Amino acid sequence: QVQLVETGGGLVQAGGSLRLSCAASGSIGSINAMAWYRQAPGKQREFVAHISTLGSTTYADSAKGRFTISREYAKNTVYLQMNSLQPEDTAVYYCNVNLMSRIGARGDYWGQGTQVTVSS
Repeated sequence: QVQLVETGGGLVQAGGSLRLSCAASGSIGSINAMAWYRQAPGKQREFVAHISTLGSTTYADSAKGRFTISREYAKNTVYLQMNSLQPEDTAVYYCNVNLMSRIGARGDYWGQGTQVTVSS
């Protein structure tokens, strides 16, 4: 069994910053890619950022230049540093991890979500 625990959400004023963390634990053999998605009220979940096994990164246009995804391999943790936050960034943020379990099963796992609210 795999668990993903997200932390770091909260309320911030426009122009402020937040850092999200997502730590994976449990029956983990190896972690492949890690990513962040978000879902605003009344909208579909959307891609925010992705980091590969080797550390290459991809961002949604809305995140480029403001958000930075990184990972700490030894801690099975992915981070999302968010700067210059705007009200339209308000959403529940979810981490997604593609991994192989100790018994060799590969799959995608989701965190429980953390609320980010940006006030104007």
